[in-house]
Amino acid sequence: MKYRRLGSTNVKVSVIGVGTWQFGGEWGKAFTQDEADAILDQAQASGINLIDTAECYGDHTSEALIGNYMARRRREDWVIATKFGHHFHGHQERTQHWSPQEVLDQLDASLKSLQTDYIDVYQFHSGSDEAFDQDELWTLLDKQVQAGKIRHLGTSIGSNDNLHQTAASRKVGSQVIQVVYNRLDRKPEERVFPSCEEQDLGVLARVPLASGYLSGKYKPGAVFGDNDVRQRHDREQTIAKLEEVQRIRENEVPQGMDMATWSLAWCLKHPAVTAVIPGCKSPEQVISNAAAAEYVSDLHKQSWKD
Repeated sequence: MKYRRLGSTNVKVSVIGVGTWQFGGEWGKAFTQDEADAILDQAQASGINLIDTAECYGDHTSEALIGNYMARRRREDWVIATKFGHHFHGHQERTQHWSPQEVLDQLDASLKSLQTDYIDVYQFHSGSDEAFDQDELWTLLDKQVQAGKIRHLGTSIGSNDNLHQTAASRKVGSQVIQVVYNRLDRKPEERVFPSCEEQDLGVLARVPLASGYLSGKYKPGAVFGDNDVRQRHDREQTIAKLEEVQRIRENEVPQGMDMATWSLAWCLKHPAVTAVIPGCKSPEQVISNAAAAEYVSDLHKQSWKD
């Protein structure tokens, strides 16, 4: 495993993390504690120390699975990033909650679910610019940093071209940007990444496998089940993505190389990207994800070409 400094923090994170949206049950499978434990045990065995979750992956469901795991492990071995701003009401609905008091309540609920005294990276979660531009909110969050409940603040931007929130990071004390970035979606390269590099922000690339389209498992014509979040994607766009993936597989992925491994390494070669946080449903997928670290430099800044 390789490790990089997370922006201007003193935190070293593995270049491969574990995204845990799937633990909330929205990707066609409900996870038992034993299954979550096996995934996280394999992550640790592979040298991974970064876990990304959120308040609304289930109603703190993902956080609770992670918290139950942490209660039986060494908390200090892990960097846990979670988020605030939403409440889960079933697979089809989330409501938004951005007032300082609501966020404080969410923070306390996340700490309780995670069974920890502190959160390493607490992220503004895909909110509007209006919600972001609340001085009172960031004042409250700064007080929680001073109190030790939060170590670092971050922003998980909803639009991968949200320069407003990215550029304001220094002003509000956010040291990490989380953004959708993958071989099918390179929009952050235009404005977000240059701003991140200028401010020395850590970058967590979410959806690096494009919701599984870049995993190599799906070919044109693939159909997703009713309980799979991808079933809600626009059908024509899904067809186009699968056809583009087929072209990438044939023209860009080296012969004999796993496509998921290649896709993660591709993201990590961009100098702005600190780590990728792919989801995984099994220990075997963790192993496949971790293999991407073999193909990237452990230096945070490096030369990069298309």
